[in-house]
Amino acid sequence: MTELAVQFTAHLNCTSRCPSEMNVMRACSVLRPVVLLGPAPWRRAHSLASFHQASQLPKKKFQHLLFPQSALEAHLVRGAGGMNLQLFQPSDEDIARAEKLFIPSPKHKIDYSFSAVRMEHALPISQPEVCFIGRSNVGKSSLIRALFSLAPDVEVRVSKTPGHTKKMNFFTVGKAFTLVDMPGYGYKAPRDFVDMVESYLQTRRNLVRTFLLVDGSVGVQEADRVAIEMCDEFGLPFVVVLTKIDKGSKGVLLTHLLQVQEVIEKRTTCCYPQPFLVSSTQFSGIHLLRCFIAHVTGNILLTSDAKGS
Repeated sequence: MTELAVQFTAHLNCTSRCPSEMNVMRACSVLRPVVLLGPAPWRRAHSLASFHQASQLPKKKFQHLLFPQSALEAHLVRGAGGMNLQLFQPSDEDIARAEKLFIPSPKHKIDYSFSAVRMEHALPISQPEVCFIGRSNVGKSSLIRALFSLAPDVEVRVSKTPGHTKKMNFFTVGKAFTLVDMPGYGYKAPRDFVDMVESYLQTRRNLVRTFLLVDGSVGVQEADRVAIEMCDEFGLPFVVVLTKIDKGSKGVLLTHLLQVQEVIEKRTTCCYPQPFLVSSTQFSGIHLLRCFIAHVTGNILLTSDAKGS
């Protein structure tokens, strides 16, 4: 176990004791309205789940839905204009094409695959894989449910109780990629969290990107800093995603966004320069994140210079 893992374990033990408009019409022709096949889904898709539906919004609202960072630009003109807030800028057509990966069809199954508590229990997979990690109750499962909202038969269990996810849960997106929902760290983390996650991150050869979630309403916590250092120490390409951006004021969100940007710039070498902002309830940033996942897993080539490495 690495020194950082030891720090993580110590921290876990301690906390466990404490209670853009770019040719929308063309893009919409790429993606027709969603038609759900098969039996009645167990839940309804979000009203803004598809790009076609979202494009019906007024121009400004549509822009802020796709790129929630743009809503903060006016506050960043003085003193923070150099921030990497919109480094990844795919075209509307890119976003629409990427969305197709998240729509099931008879030849493109999207479903829960299996769970594992040890790497030896995880089935070997050759297709690209992405994983989501974050503190307990950061909104990880809610975000994954939002990403899969166009596949409403896919059950991603969401609980108000921290620490609900106890295993590594694997979701297969056809032959395109696999998404892994990892247990949360911090309060209510499983006892074997460090062994489980460290082993996965170090040995999973088809892992192409790790998404590290930070609660946008509370900012970077000590456990988040340790997790960020661990990803960087392992040399893992990772991305920071700020969740729950609808909670609290813009001022609070901006403060935490500046904090995250500083951590990325000064304390990481493997982290993507742009933090992503999402709201699983208002659907802000979900379309952009889908496109980024589709791009980094090698499933779409961007038509624009989106700087998505």
